[in-house]
Amino acid sequence: MRWGFRAACLLAGALAFGVYGWSQPSPNPNSPGTKHKSASHITKKRGPGKEIGNGGKDIGKGVAKGTGQLAKGTAGSGGNLAKGNLGGAGASLGKGVGGMGKTVGVGTGKGTIKIGKGIGGEFRKLGRKS
Repeated sequence: MRWGFRAACLLAGALAFGVYGWSQPSPNPNSPGTKHKSASHITKKRGPGKEIGNGGKDIGKGVAKGTGQLAKGTAGSGGNLAKGNLGGAGASLGKGVGGMGKTVGVGTGKGTIKIGKGIGGEFRKLGRKS
């Protein structure tokens, strides 16, 4: 029960960061006064809001993939229990839980790094405006 609650909270947090990233205004490329550069000189850099949104997306992907791995392990464990194979059931469940922990950890780590970059970019923008 604790895992389900934690996963639900993590997913809700990831969605909250994603919605925050989507709510950032995007620059209008057709606005008057913009200079046109050749395609070879243009480098795309994501804004802080997009970076935070992508961090939330990475966290959500990690949770979703991890939940899938846990479901596979649980299904395999149930099949082994039905056959009477207790050792295989424990191994399948442990494999699913381990896979979930790894995937959620990696997704959370990547997402947290991107969110940190986005927050740093916001502070950088604030420093320029003063």
